[in-house]
Amino acid sequence: MSEYIIDGGQPVSGRIKASGNKNAALPCIAAALLTDRPVVLRNVPEIEDAQMMFEILRALGGSVERLEPNVFSLRMEKVDSSTLPADLAKKIRASILFAGPLLARLGKVILPPPGGDVIGRRRLDTHFLAFSELGASVEVNDAFTLTGRPLKGADIFLDEASVTGTENAIMAACLAQGRTVLSNAASEPHVQDLCNMLVSMGARIAGIGSNILTIDGVEKLSGCDFTIGADFMEVGSFIGLAAVTNGELFIEGVREQDMRPAKIAFGKLGICWEHEGLVLRVPKGQAMEVNYDLGGMIPKIDDAPWPGFPPDLTSIITVAATQVKGTVLIHEKMYESRMFFVDKLIGMGARIVLCDPHRAVVSGPAKLHGSELTSPDIRAGMAMLIAALCAEGRSVIRNVYQIERGYENLENRLSALGARITKRAQ
Repeated sequence: MSEYIIDGGQPVSGRIKASGNKNAALPCIAAALLTDRPVVLRNVPEIEDAQMMFEILRALGGSVERLEPNVFSLRMEKVDSSTLPADLAKKIRASILFAGPLLARLGKVILPPPGGDVIGRRRLDTHFLAFSELGASVEVNDAFTLTGRPLKGADIFLDEASVTGTENAIMAACLAQGRTVLSNAASEPHVQDLCNMLVSMGARIAGIGSNILTIDGVEKLSGCDFTIGADFMEVGSFIGLAAVTNGELFIEGVREQDMRPAKIAFGKLGICWEHEGLVLRVPKGQAMEVNYDLGGMIPKIDDAPWPGFPPDLTSIITVAATQVKGTVLIHEKMYESRMFFVDKLIGMGARIVLCDPHRAVVSGPAKLHGSELTSPDIRAGMAMLIAALCAEGRSVIRNVYQIERGYENLENRLSALGARITKRAQ
């Protein structure tokens, strides 16, 4: 286990390239199972979660070759097993994404319960609803056993706009017989990346970017050479970091359309940015003052399925709100345990009232001081890191494995921007 030692109070400024989207890379890795031809993925973030997905591919009989930094060649000429290794599956929530491709290719999959962050109840029902509609049978014991061959297209209305549930349904439907219409589908940029990758492999998908997808099954898919888009969650984290440390930051490789929901939410805190092509610039000297709603009412920042404000940025914007003049309500609708990390911010001097598991009232600006912290999950851990970098004094953050699962080479990249951060083994 490792920890970060952070001396706060320094502006974080400079130029940085956005990493590839973790939440796009993981389903794209799983999608390599849908073909026996080579798949080359570019801009893959070299993080723990991606390595776990590669290990599962290898355990199933595939090969993974690193061609150069962030570029990998995947080959699944044969699949040795329909059973995911339990010791690997329990380490990562995204192991569920192998269910759709394995079911489509082999007609059977045995899936141990997936692991992942503990941020509240995370249902799997949507996945199994979609598989059942496609003609698979589902048996639940110590593991989930899915069987069904051939899969047949269907008119499916998902019970929630689950990202991974949508991705699993898309991958299974690509090789199903006939047409699948998938309604109430998730439409996040990472879902769009997966769809575009599959289309480049020969899949027939219409409606990409919307909540209704039409998928005409094909007999087989080919290989591809696909570049994953920028991680807009990481970009949002760096925006928050630059604002609270009063730094000027240039973030390269950012699609403007991916940041529109975040721009509205950060704008409520007087935090703005501008785009110059694929470069996002966060200027120094942000207003850092709450923009109240009409009539002087306290504004609310709440998450929602895309194109709403992304739930993975809720922790980040909560920290940013502690440094802004005024009061704002943060409403985390989707996960009932995600907001519990705010007690650590309160211990650092933040003025936050946690109303219930989903809502927090934040008043600022508050002078934060260094503290000893432990990262509970990826996003809360990054939020703690941002708080530590704008706080006075030294902070220690333990269990940084949980942060590095989602952020690539973080210590070196932040150090290059002027952050005083070192990593050491505990």
